[in-house]
Amino acid sequence: MKLSSRGRGCCAGGSRERGPPPRSPFVHQLRFSPLEKAKIAFMTLTLFPIRLFFAAFMMLLAWPFAFIASMGSDEQELEKPLSWWRKIVDVLLKAIMRMMWLAGGFHWINVKGRRALPAEAAILTVAPHSSYFDAIPVTMTFASIVMKAESKDIPVWGTLIKYIRPVFVSRSDQDSRRKTVEEIKRRAQSDGKWPQIMIFPEGTCTNRSCLITFKPGAFIPGVPVQPVVLRYPNKLDTITWTWQGPGAFEILWLTLCQFHNSVEIEFLPVYIPSEEERKNPVLYANNVRRVMAEALGVSVTDYTFEDCQLALAEGQLRLPSDTCLLEFAKLVRSLGLKPETLEDDLDKYAASAMKMKKEKIDLKEFSAYLEFPVSHTLESMFALFDENDDGVIDIREFVIALSVVCKPSKTLETIQLAFQLYQSESGTITEEDLAHILKTAMGVSQINVTHLFRAVDEEEKGKITYDDFYTFAELHPHFAEDYLYADQMGAESTLETSSLSAPNGICTDFSPDSTDDKNKTLQKKLN
Repeated sequence: MKLSSRGRGCCAGGSRERGPPPRSPFVHQLRFSPLEKAKIAFMTLTLFPIRLFFAAFMMLLAWPFAFIASMGSDEQELEKPLSWWRKIVDVLLKAIMRMMWLAGGFHWINVKGRRALPAEAAILTVAPHSSYFDAIPVTMTFASIVMKAESKDIPVWGTLIKYIRPVFVSRSDQDSRRKTVEEIKRRAQSDGKWPQIMIFPEGTCTNRSCLITFKPGAFIPGVPVQPVVLRYPNKLDTITWTWQGPGAFEILWLTLCQFHNSVEIEFLPVYIPSEEERKNPVLYANNVRRVMAEALGVSVTDYTFEDCQLALAEGQLRLPSDTCLLEFAKLVRSLGLKPETLEDDLDKYAASAMKMKKEKIDLKEFSAYLEFPVSHTLESMFALFDENDDGVIDIREFVIALSVVCKPSKTLETIQLAFQLYQSESGTITEEDLAHILKTAMGVSQINVTHLFRAVDEEEKGKITYDDFYTFAELHPHFAEDYLYADQMGAESTLETSSLSAPNGICTDFSPDSTDDKNKTLQKKLN
């Protein structure tokens, strides 16, 4: 597998109207100069504890007001204009929340544009989503958001959440996503009776280098939306909270240690969908995303939260930040295939590849092998494996890459399959074979496996079996870090991952799976 102009890095698959973004939208690196480290140390001992105390105090101060205002509120009352005393509570809570952000170093919040009235745009779509500090526009507007039902049970925070009349998504209810979309439709079509709903359509946090695929849930109602873009124009980016990089508490600590934190909120003109966009939420979402990307001056990419999960799967081979497998996974989905349901097809493809042995195939044969017609998507996938640009590929590399995408956390299963594809009649592989296997499994152009191979090949026979490798991996579960990453990739290529069990971000994804399948243009299989 190669890193060519047709398949380079994490944002290669998207439009490049503003130039190529960094390698991955899910990676955030922080480097500090000695002076910055000294400032952080000083602020940690002085300003940080004071700010943390006042921020927590303000949140606790807001709780009784939110609790009283939320008591006895039924649905019919929520659809009525706020009573005089609730308007006072509303103003008080907004003031308290503003003081909380002030305590955090957000001395002023730069707001551009005009926020539309609920009757003009019932839904506010906010991007890019990069941090829990994106809650700032929520506390400024008290717009409703989509939250996991479990959130309402969190002490203090749950009460504040309930006050803004959110739409809850329940994990235990299999039909919850459909119900959520229906509730959003009902509120959006209430002629401004309900508060606006603020939705982060990316569904997870990125580093703001590009806009990833918007989930269509916010666009299913087919009503006008107001795009809202966020910027954090700070010299040192301590705000971004992604999947690879500083964790949640570290981000809080570093941000509170900055003397001043800047944020810009820009309300763009209301986007009124065409008849075609009303019928096609995916088209509507893509067009709104394009408008927001132009306002931000960034590119758009077809990568999704599912790509993030692939990049951060807890297998023994942790994918580097410049892996081509994110591009490959995107192309697999573009063919209308879901990697998580492809294991049966994987067995079929592997069996065919074993029969071909070391034969290489061209694009036409690749099309017949997959039973898909030749298309731009298929050509792009073929190009990822056409290492020498000679118009032929080793189909075994495709099978290995597909195995990683289908089973990202099952490293040894993929390596066992790869051994079956590359082994000789005696059941062994060489160092060169191992290099082919691992560079494909990690989606990189080159890799040095000499140290790893010699460690496995204790008898120095120049060849190893899968049993040899399995035994070694059992004894050295961190063999990749010890023998691969340390040699040629360096610490920067595989970053620390935030220890999270759920998508980071404010607004949970509620888009029904069927919507994506229904509206995505699929390539039909050949009969």
